[in-house]
Amino acid sequence: MTRPSTDSICTTLCSSHGEPHALRINEGLERVARLWGEQDGNQQEFESFCEQYFVSDPVDLDRLLSRFETLLTSVHGHLSEIGRDLRRWTDLRGDDYEGVDDLLATFSPAPDLSDQFYQQKLAFVALLNFPRPDLATMLSKGDDWSIDEWAAVRVGKAFGPRIPAEVNDLARELGHKSHQWVSTFHVPVGGLLDENGHQPFEPDRKLLAHWLIREEIRSGYAQEHGLAKQRALMWVMKRQIDGTIPRAVMDGSTAPWDPVANTLGGDDPGELVGPERYDRWLDCFTVARAYDEHYHEYPTAIARKFELAREMPEAEVEDLLVNLLSAPVRGELAELVRSALGRPLESHDVYFDELAPSPPVDELNALVRERIGNHEGMQEKLPEILLSLGFPEEDARFLGTRVQVEIARGSGHAMRPGMPQYAAWLRTNSLPDELGWDGFDTAMHELGHNLEQLISTHWVPRPALRNVPNTGCTEAFAFLYQSKAMDVLGVKGDPSQPDAWTMDTLQTMLDACQIAGPALVDLQAWRWLYANPGADAPAFRDAVIGIATDLWDQFYAAEYGEDPCHILAAYQHMVAHPLYLPDYVIGHVQSQLIRTHMRTRDLAGETRRICSIGRCTPDLWTRKAVGSSISVEPMIKDVEAALQAFTLQQST
Repeated sequence: MTRPSTDSICTTLCSSHGEPHALRINEGLERVARLWGEQDGNQQEFESFCEQYFVSDPVDLDRLLSRFETLLTSVHGHLSEIGRDLRRWTDLRGDDYEGVDDLLATFSPAPDLSDQFYQQKLAFVALLNFPRPDLATMLSKGDDWSIDEWAAVRVGKAFGPRIPAEVNDLARELGHKSHQWVSTFHVPVGGLLDENGHQPFEPDRKLLAHWLIREEIRSGYAQEHGLAKQRALMWVMKRQIDGTIPRAVMDGSTAPWDPVANTLGGDDPGELVGPERYDRWLDCFTVARAYDEHYHEYPTAIARKFELAREMPEAEVEDLLVNLLSAPVRGELAELVRSALGRPLESHDVYFDELAPSPPVDELNALVRERIGNHEGMQEKLPEILLSLGFPEEDARFLGTRVQVEIARGSGHAMRPGMPQYAAWLRTNSLPDELGWDGFDTAMHELGHNLEQLISTHWVPRPALRNVPNTGCTEAFAFLYQSKAMDVLGVKGDPSQPDAWTMDTLQTMLDACQIAGPALVDLQAWRWLYANPGADAPAFRDAVIGIATDLWDQFYAAEYGEDPCHILAAYQHMVAHPLYLPDYVIGHVQSQLIRTHMRTRDLAGETRRICSIGRCTPDLWTRKAVGSSISVEPMIKDVEAALQAFTLQQST
């Protein structure tokens, strides 16, 4: 069947409902006709459907909107909870049931849901009656929309293309394969040798790439032989990136491993891991290409991520990353790090996070052991933690009792409640028998996510506006609450050091610049894939390493010297979470805006107010939150002020 004609039914509807509704009628008919297929009915059935279901009465239209809010909450909410429940064995540490757990994790009770919405006509009712504006329209006109108008937009945009079940099946299969590869890629480092021939780790130690390798690099700043350990770990990271870790190491060999020469016990290492990392990354590209042909409005994964999911133009986000890395103040900040370390900077120093000296990790582990305990203790103490951060007792109890704390196989993550009656889920890492400082620090990051998730579920104006606009918005609160981890443990700041805002501002800039480079690698790698769709894993690996090298030379080499390890390509998020990394940078920028806004305001009260705004566009949300658009300029000015304050404090 050819696309149905809208001429006759448009005339009929305009006659029935009046010319003032002509624009809505035309736009609604176009949206329906574009997706109406032979299986949906002939021309007469198309016209009958539109005549029956077009709604012009404002009262009835609001009733229809409420019905769709219930539909979307119920269907997606229950499916979300089913998926989380069936993934628990692959997401969490504990009992393994090989094969079965993967089948459960990839099971879907509704593999053709998007098509079923159309087959059963609900999607057509929504598209006929509710707007589906493009991003340019949302950005130019969204300021003037009411809460109800925003809700209508969210319902209209909830129904995308008709995705065949086999495409969703492929996405679940390959997506799970990539996620599992990332969450289980723990590198054994018991045999690792540093440049002095020492073995810095206990024999059975494993480090999740890249996150825990990075955290061990950071811990080296406070250790007697830390620099040698850091340099050795950089080569571990390099071999993670290019696939040259010996297979014997991954299989548990305890022979001394020289990561620079890549020898085991002084001998040839034998078989290497190879480019499997890039095979899994290419799996994500395979999924993206399968979706591309169905998304006529957003025909690439890049367009879907920026225009549909992030709701920020690609060029705008890229400019934000480049402007941040090009800021002259970075040179002054690098000089501050050089002074703190007392030596020339090396490439691993992009991970430096000790501008404000913190207690030794053993002391922090002891504090966590004493005040928090294990992950179950963390869950029990959540209301108390929120009280200590200024939340009223009622809010602290309401929010704190709606978070389930668990130990993840990977680095940690947070999951929002699918429906208001469910809890949010906080997943962190831990030491074998205790939470430990790293686990608690990660848990505070994830708690920031959970607070946003619960508030934006329970206290937004309408169900269609639940959630925040994009991942960067929730990352802002994750970074904000992670910065409170020391406060929660009762660690007092050094009075000889500048105030917390000054130190947090400087560290936020360092963290944002550290991740901005990998975010550009992520974006440019996906552009390369679309330009070279037939590439194999070795070719893609070489391209990613080349991109990382070029970006390092452009934005980092002047301060940090050469990088033979290509660490801008290290982030494992790139493998299983396509184009996610820019959200971290956006989150740092927004977190700084929010932190500065809150300097003279109530943390708890403003958290509730801001997270209750509802899901408009990220820039409008940020302006409503703090009165400023998403921009690096305020952050750069804050860093300039913080540098002056830091210098003044040090001189006195």
